Amino acid sequence: MFARFPSFALALAMTFVGTNVGIGKTMVAVMPVAAFALWRFVIAIIALAPRYRPSAMRRVTRSQWGHLFVQTFFGTFLFTLLMLYGVRMTTATAAGVITATLPACVALLSWAVLREHPSRRTLISIALAIAGVALLNASRGDAHGAGGADASSGAWLGNALVLGAVVCEAIYVIVSKRLAAELSAIDICAYTHLIGGALMLPLGIVGLMAVDYSALTPGHWALIVWYGLAASVFSFFLWMRGIRHVSAQLAGVFTAMVPVAATAYGVIFLGERLSVAQGSALALTVAGIVLAALPSAGSRKTLLPARD
Repeated sequence: MFARFPSFALALAMTFVGTNVGIGKTMVAVMPVAAFALWRFVIAIIALAPRYRPSAMRRVTRSQWGHLFVQTFFGTFLFTLLMLYGVRMTTATAAGVITATLPACVALLSWAVLREHPSRRTLISIALAIAGVALLNASRGDAHGAGGADASSGAWLGNALVLGAVVCEAIYVIVSKRLAAELSAIDICAYTHLIGGALMLPLGIVGLMAVDYSALTPGHWALIVWYGLAASVFSFFLWMRGIRHVSAQLAGVFTAMVPVAATAYGVIFLGERLSVAQGSALALTVAGIVLAALPSAGSRKTLLPARD
């Protein structure tokens, strides 16, 4: 299915990521960022426990473990910390506009690292996605931003942290493109979260001791479990299964689904109103995604061997 419809897998993966933005904002209000991040990894490790077979792990080469560590460090561990702490120090609007540069950042890195020269269609789709996401976030105003004088005074640092998160995510896309040809998607998911859990453990333990567990409701725990499964397992698996069938540049376009899905979540579940500007932004972004998803001549020649 994913070989024939890789765009579906990529779009769905980023939709999960986008809807989890709202869940993440809810949860970091009741527990420290590091504690919430550690719970994500713990839940993922438990769900993926059957994949930690010593015989299979011994077949992973030293070079592959190195790539797994790089992907984990930048794409899950560092990205999570930079993005969450960055949004706390700047407005969500500013963070969204900066995040809209991700497709361009992916295209630049894929050209520099993978030597994937962007086609005219790729450039147009990237431009549409960036224009749509930028317009979408520009129409939000400061309602979703970080409040308080401290947040305003540290906005420049928050913007820098968010930009660092964008670069980390672009590195993740590039490295995942290489690993997808060598390891199965589910094994990559399992191993990276095992590494990520180890990296987050020192920070997470300190955060866990600061949690007021009496304030956590069954609904909070349900959100923690869903976030762990959706962010660490479902979206990760779908992304790794889809990216082996498209170029890293085109895969980067689908990251535009993150703010689109986050806005849709706010409209459907939080009662927010969709303005004309937001609707226009959605149309631009979807147009870029559809353009990127259209099959091109010779696309079958670029497919990577399936590793299930």
